[in-house]
Amino acid sequence: QVHLVESGGGLVQPGGSLRLSCVASGMTSRYYILGWYRQAPGNERELVADISMWGSTTYSESVKGRFTLSRDTTEAKDTLYLQMNNLQSEDTAVYYCNLKGSATYWGQGTQVTVST
Repeated sequence: QVHLVESGGGLVQPGGSLRLSCVASGMTSRYYILGWYRQAPGNERELVADISMWGSTTYSESVKGRFTLSRDTTEAKDTLYLQMNNLQSEDTAVYYCNLKGSATYWGQGTQVTVST
């Protein structure tokens, strides 16, 4: 069974930085896309960024140049990081880790709040 565990959310002032982590375990193949989505109150869940098994990345226009994905893959797990710089109030949301393989899995979410 695939498990996704996020960490790293919190409260930060505008212009600040946070790094989110997602540890993915239980995968039985390497054919998947790993990524981050977010959902703000009253909004639909949207893609923030993702990375394929070949290492190609996709970023939403709203985060390009500010957010960066990186990953650390071992035999037992895949850890995805999202470095978020120059955070703005519109980045406030619950951030979810997502794995798309033969099935789709979601983490429990981590709250990011950007406020003075």
